[in-house]
Amino acid sequence: MRSIDPRIHQVLDGELPRESLSPEALRDLEALERAAALLAAPVGRTVAQQTMAEIRRPGPSLGQRVAAWMMRPRPVTLGLRPAYALAALVAALALGIALWRPGLVAPRLAPNEGIAQFVLAAPGARSVHVAGSFNDWRPTTLALRDHDRDGVWRADVVLPVGEHEYMFVVDGERWVTDPSAGRYVDDGFDRQNGLLIVRPVANE
Repeated sequence: MRSIDPRIHQVLDGELPRESLSPEALRDLEALERAAALLAAPVGRTVAQQTMAEIRRPGPSLGQRVAAWMMRPRPVTLGLRPAYALAALVAALALGIALWRPGLVAPRLAPNEGIAQFVLAAPGARSVHVAGSFNDWRPTTLALRDHDRDGVWRADVVLPVGEHEYMFVVDGERWVTDPSAGRYVDDGFDRQNGLLIVRPVANE
């Protein structure tokens, strides 16, 4: 007579999970459970009848066995390999660089420098630049940005302290006077330039 694996007793006593048994021990456990069920059956059917009925009963199909295996709970441990951690760090840095906007950190300024803030509402514009006496009226050197796509273009520019004339250049060809400029100066071509006064900013 083949001895019963002692781990089967531990499973029956609730000390071990069924998953810890080998396939052979699991078959023995299921046989013991079937025998116990036969002994606990109503008196109306004999043990022999119960045994024959159990023998004739077809076993579970392959699909049922696979489903039972998939539904069986198992511990899952997640680990992060060093290569994956490095890739995640690089992705986080790239995201931070993509979301960084110029002007969020105040630059160090010289005593004769200040910060000029240019703002123009230009919905539908493809590009907006500022040209003025501070950049020899070059129309493509200082670009404004519409980061949140609300049609309002902005730029913070470090300029020398003093007065500066300027205009906006929309889509590379349309020169626009700043409607919110505090002061204006005639440009000699029947148009007006905005007049900006830059004051020094004291650094700590």
